[in-house]
Amino acid sequence: MTHPQPSYAFDRFRLRTAQHELLCDGQPVSLEPKAFALLTELLARRGELLGRDDLLDAVWGHRYVTPGVLSRSIAQLRRALGDDSDHPRYIQTVHALGYRFIAPVTCAGDGHAMDAVPREAPVTPQAGADATNESSVSPGDGLTVPIAVLPFANMSGDPEQVYFSDGITEDIITELSRWRILAVRSRAASFRYRGVAADMRQVARELHVRYILEGSVRRMGDRMRITAQLVDAQDGKHVWAEKFDRDVADVFAVQDEVVRTIVGTLVGRVQAVGAEQARRKPPASLAAYECVLKGNALPWAEPWGAEEATRMFERAIALDPGYGFAHSLLAAMRYGAWYEAPIGDDAALQESYALATRALELDPDESTCHSIYAQLCHLRQEYELSLQHVRRAVELNPNNQWNAGDMGMMLNYAGEPEEALQWFRRARELDPYFDVPWYWREYGLAYLLLHRYDEALAMLDRITGRNYRYSALRAASYALRGDDEIARIHAADCLAQRPEFTIAHYLAKTPFKRHQDSDLLAEGLRRAGLPD
Repeated sequence: MTHPQPSYAFDRFRLRTAQHELLCDGQPVSLEPKAFALLTELLARRGELLGRDDLLDAVWGHRYVTPGVLSRSIAQLRRALGDDSDHPRYIQTVHALGYRFIAPVTCAGDGHAMDAVPREAPVTPQAGADATNESSVSPGDGLTVPIAVLPFANMSGDPEQVYFSDGITEDIITELSRWRILAVRSRAASFRYRGVAADMRQVARELHVRYILEGSVRRMGDRMRITAQLVDAQDGKHVWAEKFDRDVADVFAVQDEVVRTIVGTLVGRVQAVGAEQARRKPPASLAAYECVLKGNALPWAEPWGAEEATRMFERAIALDPGYGFAHSLLAAMRYGAWYEAPIGDDAALQESYALATRALELDPDESTCHSIYAQLCHLRQEYELSLQHVRRAVELNPNNQWNAGDMGMMLNYAGEPEEALQWFRRARELDPYFDVPWYWREYGLAYLLLHRYDEALAMLDRITGRNYRYSALRAASYALRGDDEIARIHAADCLAQRPEFTIAHYLAKTPFKRHQDSDLLAEGLRRAGLPD
């Protein structure tokens, strides 16, 4: 008799071994075969500490593979699951020993839920958040009000509309974050609870918040219904609840009404007006807005994702030429293409600068427009102007972790790596799950410029994924530390990915204000064996 192959369910995911598929909320999740086999092994032995050799034997058999293959597969799993190595929800790393699957799992083969392994400590509260005396928050006491916005549920019956409900959620998070009196948890922190029937008090404890906003979006043709409920997690009661039945084109008015109500309720203001109010300029076209939502949801680091996102942003501008935010995002895509172009081919950079300039003209109160314009100013070696605009981005949205990270990056190239470190730390205070590769690259660069090579490598080791720029920076850090043999290994990896790599090209794409900074990096790259 043939026994059925087991299926495993955890959180929003279901892994079906017989069909060789992983589903999230019923939708397929792309995984390489070895990563799928690795996840299956972790689920089959959930709760156990599995050594690296155990996993290599189980998944790769007796073939010789390097331990780095396992690390890359683990990293891919974490990306697919939305997990974080610092604050794991699913896969826990036990330093020097191996890995353990820690979330509660139900096996369809036996129908029994497995005991949950205790999760690691909850996330650190944001700077300024009142995580201890939550019962005495008032507008005049000088404290910030901690709040989380959970992903609005997609009630449309169409999985393709998830991007729409997610986009509405993200916009509300962004608009609330502009208010200094509110300490709003990041998207990465809040979206860990998508599709989870979690107890509000537990969520509040884990995110260190007093208030939670939840809701749903149902789209029916040209009409939509948005529900929103603000919960006081201290007693579990609803502070207010509202239902909005509107035309789809009125989505921006509904978002603003939700924000005004929250601010008015929690901060004691009748309406969100005055100098502190964000003067957002919504797009004139709903179709343009949807293009931006779709493009922003794509993986820009993947060539296909960048290509499709570029098309979406171009389409958004064609539909609404006055959409500043879309111009800003397309500018980011254009200078991303310029990074990969040969020296002297500056057409993409010039187009990017024109787009970023236009974005700022169209929407000077959007922080992202200032942040991306600041990056273009850096590439044009206009360092003071770069710092001016990235500071303005932080002023407009002080709770945005991306703005804080961008501030650190601009300070690196402007010759202020010590101050840059403070902003990189600030980004992780705002969002303990902030884990994009460029952030760790720039964090490591700051330490390198300060001649603190051990700390530089510790930051660079946090990067997941393989990129010749990261390999070059690792090579320089090891070489400057005196580990020439390891430096050459990373230099070889850089050249394997980018055979035409030269130090001159590398530095031309990331100009430094201070000659001693570019000279130090060039010295490290040269000592690692990379060509001039």
